[in-house]
Amino acid sequence: MTGDRVELVIFDCDGVLVDSERIYCRVDREVFARLGAEFTEAELVEHFVGSPKEIWTALVEERRGEPLPPDWHEPFRPLYDAALDAELTVVEGVTDVLDALDVPFCLASNGSHHSIRRNLTRTGLLDRFEGRIFSAHDVARGKPAPDLFLHAAATMGVAPERCAVVEDSAYGVRAARAAGMRAFGYTGGLTAADRLTGERTVVFEDMRRLPALLGVMAA
Repeated sequence: MTGDRVELVIFDCDGVLVDSERIYCRVDREVFARLGAEFTEAELVEHFVGSPKEIWTALVEERRGEPLPPDWHEPFRPLYDAALDAELTVVEGVTDVLDALDVPFCLASNGSHHSIRRNLTRTGLLDRFEGRIFSAHDVARGKPAPDLFLHAAATMGVAPERCAVVEDSAYGVRAARAAGMRAFGYTGGLTAADRLTGERTVVFEDMRRLPALLGVMAA
């Protein structure tokens, strides 16, 4: 499989294109504490970064000892919006990578279309991905299931084995492997390298290395 040229690069959004995971973890910790669910920063990184809504919701409800109320998140939206408006930036090196790629690319995230587009707009990346944005809301199961990546590849008309996925979370890397795609685990954010290492996966810390790594793995 490593002899096949990469024909599509699928980027995760949070933590790969935009440096949002640090912001989300900090605000999540405050919000969940107010809801009666205390988490350490390490727990948030391990269990929440890249996780589907079903997983992190169950963890919060278990920790607080009761279900979350309907629309529990609405009062806290301003906290997230204010932090993202003030602090959100592009992951260092991403624009250089997008300029350097000589193959098509798209985005596939467990986030909603609204949150994806909001963060791409905040960082000036929306035009680069317009018409090629895929959300877990488009499929039956989000990451770590392979559904989202397979949906993105099928829509873009590329076979899974010719796709490369760039991820920063264990959930995302698992989804890429399950989809039969090559995984590139970015460790310049919050997730430690040992949580991304595994079969058909290249782990790297400097985003600017990605174009060269894509060529090496396809050689």
